[in-house]
Amino acid sequence: MAFQELWQLRAAFAIELSDMYGQEVPAYNTLVDVSTDVNRDYMERIGAEAERLGSIQRVTAERHGAIRVGSPQEMSQVARVYAAFGMYPVGFYDLRDASASSVPVVSTAFRPIEADELAKNPFRVFTSMLASDDPRFFSPDQQRRLQDFINARELFPAELLTLADKAAEQGGLDDPEAVQLLELATRAFKLSDDPVDHAWYKELEDVSAVAADIGGVTSTHINHLTPRVLDIDDLYERMEALGITMIDEVQGPPAWDGPDVLLRQTSFRALDEERIFKFEDGTIGPGELRVRFGEVEQRGIALTPKGRELYDQMLAETDRRLNENGGIRTDVARQVWAENLPDTEHGLAREDLAFFTYRVAEDASSETLAQLPEHVTLVYLIDNGIVIAEPIVYEDFLPRSAAGIFQSNLTSEGSRDDALQGTDYDIDVMSEIVGRPVADPHDLYRKQQDESLAVVSAQLDRAIDSIVANPTT
Repeated sequence: MAFQELWQLRAAFAIELSDMYGQEVPAYNTLVDVSTDVNRDYMERIGAEAERLGSIQRVTAERHGAIRVGSPQEMSQVARVYAAFGMYPVGFYDLRDASASSVPVVSTAFRPIEADELAKNPFRVFTSMLASDDPRFFSPDQQRRLQDFINARELFPAELLTLADKAAEQGGLDDPEAVQLLELATRAFKLSDDPVDHAWYKELEDVSAVAADIGGVTSTHINHLTPRVLDIDDLYERMEALGITMIDEVQGPPAWDGPDVLLRQTSFRALDEERIFKFEDGTIGPGELRVRFGEVEQRGIALTPKGRELYDQMLAETDRRLNENGGIRTDVARQVWAENLPDTEHGLAREDLAFFTYRVAEDASSETLAQLPEHVTLVYLIDNGIVIAEPIVYEDFLPRSAAGIFQSNLTSEGSRDDALQGTDYDIDVMSEIVGRPVADPHDLYRKQQDESLAVVSAQLDRAIDSIVANPTT
């Protein structure tokens, strides 16, 4: 009887969800096919350098999904399900104020956290929880009815949670139970055919289409499933050429002449999907909802806190120039990037703007190494080619980009009363909800970088000073 480790369960889960979602949203299959073609053509044009941020096998297989739940209890339960696949909470994202539209959710992403686990399969699920207690969006009466509705449903059956806990505890499952876990977990993420209460759904939709998708139906479902592509601008053009309407622009950093950083995302617009409604007169019949879309991503280098601060400043400067002078956002952003961000990986490393792993260069001579001073700066080692910097891929998400994708696929802006005080949520509150510490992404990247530097230090038998120190030799 074969034993399935967590990463094997995770890889199988990603495939099961992809197959299911392709049946539910056929345009997703087109997106995957186009992504595969773009990646293949990019490899042919660029060659080995195309795999700078991950092997083509990993990039082509890579997916991230997104689901939405309605309460802390549901969030806690889905965290247990993810743990069965070696996926843990990383990052806190408050989308309530990241968009001009009404998006009353707070989120975290569940993913592998160790580099070797990410290399085996990097499946992630961006998971949002409805902030139903936020008075800016919901009246006291709506809060009560929302909580009653959500508490009356069961997203994750006890059998699934029991199996998930067992897998997490023992690091996997034997084949029969592994099959059962995958079947139950995939079913929990499947679009339900239960009739939708038309009046209740429309009431919530007036507040927020996202709120209606969470609190107006009896189940959760995959909201989008996202392949990774090496050239997102090429993909955008190819999808439009196929007659598939994309959102207005790619979210995140602009395309520019320097290294790809963080995350760029786009999607095709949400499609009309037939659902069964229970109408106000008691009749049951067909209707349409528009909540699910196909997203695609292009991942770049993870930025340090210093780099993220610069990124936020560049966003603000882009907004300022657009407000004062107008123009096309991508063109303005490209100019701002060129003025402020180093246009090489070497520059990003020297200024501690991005995370890298480091290794001693294979062609570094023993004579050169022997002549190094007792204390040496990393800048000196980089500048002199003694160590090689290899970029760490950004594995996480951007609140403004996520909100931008949500907003681009909403049918209306909804409503929000900003005169009221919003409910406080942060990474500590989310940690309490999911039942384990939510990791800070920067801590994970820094740990990976520091571990590589410790190896370099041991190989050189030298202490290595701060990356931002000026070379003295």
